[in-house]
Amino acid sequence: MLQPEQFAGLATRLDNIAPFHVMELAKMAADLERQGRHIIHMGIGEPDFTAPQIVIDAASRAMADGRLQYTSATGLPELRQAISGYYRDRYRVDVAPSRIVVTAGASAALLLACAALVEKGAELLMSDPCYPCNRHFVAAFDGVAKMIASGPEHRFQLSADMVRDNWSSTVRGVLLASPSNPTGTSIENAELRRIVETVRERGGFTIVDEIYNGLRHDAEPFSALSLGDDVIVINSFSKYFNMTGWRLGWLVVPEQLVASIEKLAQNLFICASSVAQHAGLACFAPEALAIYEERKDEFRRRRDYIVPELQRLGFRVPVMPDGAFYVYADCSALSDDADRFTREMLEQAGVVMVPGLDFGPSTTRTHVRISYATSMENLREAVARLEKFLSGRS
Repeated sequence: MLQPEQFAGLATRLDNIAPFHVMELAKMAADLERQGRHIIHMGIGEPDFTAPQIVIDAASRAMADGRLQYTSATGLPELRQAISGYYRDRYRVDVAPSRIVVTAGASAALLLACAALVEKGAELLMSDPCYPCNRHFVAAFDGVAKMIASGPEHRFQLSADMVRDNWSSTVRGVLLASPSNPTGTSIENAELRRIVETVRERGGFTIVDEIYNGLRHDAEPFSALSLGDDVIVINSFSKYFNMTGWRLGWLVVPEQLVASIEKLAQNLFICASSVAQHAGLACFAPEALAIYEERKDEFRRRRDYIVPELQRLGFRVPVMPDGAFYVYADCSALSDDADRFTREMLEQAGVVMVPGLDFGPSTTRTHVRISYATSMENLREAVARLEKFLSGRS
């Protein structure tokens, strides 16, 4: 069989896109489960909750009524209006529906933003650690993700000073995530404002990934959209709205970019799933929003349980995560190789965590990402297994 490296037609940009190592661990876990092992998954960032019944019913009605045709490339007008209302009610910011583009998940939103803004050789400043796919979207359009080591003293996030010190003639903008995957930490509002102003002064663009913003625990609701109409924001129905497999998200862009983004969306996607869009409308019903807030409270309860337990077991958590459902923990007191450590943990304890290998060079060997998007029962069992595993290694 012809191997990929033997295929002469492969684009050289593939050299800049690394494998997603978390999926390798997921395959290892699946193999163990087929052998009859019980595995506790604290690796992939997927809510254990599914869409509420009101959302499922909306999808069923759309299918029963035959509302399955293509929509506009920018999405159902009523869904764009509902998202606009969500920003008004939750974040106290007015966003014209015309600036909202409904997409096939946040991944499609990032792809469209990068397709419109990233040219060959253009650099985007990003934190290290960060979600690997974000930097790979930049590489897919022949841009360069310029990663800046951002330690716990900066909440694992970029600062305005970092942006200022690393700006050059080849830098075109910044790509931020608040709250972040893998760290679960947010950029403080005042610092985010300073970053936006710093980028604006240099004629660059700011993209903010807010897909976990609905799961921000320790602050009043805030969106980067309040910092100016030139800020580009990406969001998703996957995390807060518990619709990972529905592949539905949105992109908010300045008015002058809408026509260009629409042209790209028409050619690359035609539109997001019509069924998912009709279901997404139900997410903004008061009944659904009440359910989401209850689930958010449950995620916070899980965080408040797992962080002290991890610290008791010897993990270092220098920054309390304030959003999403991740803990980015320093495991260097337990192992000198996070990748080997997570493989041993999976094989011997049946617990999946993700090594820092995926998230950037500064924390490759020292950190693991722990997802607490699983039940309290599983979290308690995981702690018991980890305690036994770690005591056996000492």
